[in-house]
Amino acid sequence: MSLELFVTVTMNGLTLAALYFIVASGFSLIFGLMRTVNMAHGSLYLVGAYIGYAVFEPLYDADSTYAIAWWGGILGGVAAAALVGVLMQVTLLGWMQGQELRQALVTIGLSIIIADQILAHFGGTSRQFFPPDALFGSTAFPIIEKYPTFRLVQIAIAVLVGVGLWLLLNKTKLGLMIRAGVDDRPMLAACGINVPLVSIAVFALGAALAGLGGVIGGSAQPFSQGTDARFLLTSLVVVIVGGMGSIGGTAIGAILVGLAEQFGQAIAPVYSVILTFVIMAVVLAIRPQGIMGRPA
Repeated sequence: MSLELFVTVTMNGLTLAALYFIVASGFSLIFGLMRTVNMAHGSLYLVGAYIGYAVFEPLYDADSTYAIAWWGGILGGVAAAALVGVLMQVTLLGWMQGQELRQALVTIGLSIIIADQILAHFGGTSRQFFPPDALFGSTAFPIIEKYPTFRLVQIAIAVLVGVGLWLLLNKTKLGLMIRAGVDDRPMLAACGINVPLVSIAVFALGAALAGLGGVIGGSAQPFSQGTDARFLLTSLVVVIVGGMGSIGGTAIGAILVGLAEQFGQAIAPVYSVILTFVIMAVVLAIRPQGIMGRPA
């Protein structure tokens, strides 16, 4: 492998990891911190992508710069995914706290319903967002000379999401309540905190991140039916490898999975998918709680 190819594959792995982190960080909040098994997280990705596209398309046809259309798509996708997440938590998952099997079965059913409704309304045709002109094209980069600008933007967005989540969890009152609720929900409720409301806020944030990932991912490559299963599975692997409830661990897991996928496709395309699960098996064998997870 030449140095130029190595740098290209590495950057592709990091940009893919950035997208995985955006989506998986929402899954980490819901599954890792709140201990809610949401097997419809990939469906929230699709909701964000398709509803965002429904907002983006008419604006895109009317706007020659595409900036308004793209930002409108982001706002629409994030808001739609957050709203669906809140409805899921309020109507179904909120009263199933601690019943992991029931939560898993209910959210699997929800994912099927959401996928069918999206297929009925949008069809099976692939869709894609087009980012503003300023984010299109290529940027000068060492060794490989040029690299797609939007892929670098993906990394920047993932860094902003990671820093924002760290500040939220470690420097705010809401973050303090979330971390306290992980350790002892009854004690948190006894202190006068509205635990169900905190759970709704966390679920909305996690769903919104999935919706954001839907628009960002849909700007990097086309999306269609079936994309939800891919991102659900990847989010699950990333959180397991990095450690449940750890934002830093989620970032490490996303980087490992993203690099493994890209180098696997470059070196041995047939076995690239297997390599991801090999990493997960090795991490679980050595450190069952994940790289940065806390022992149970």
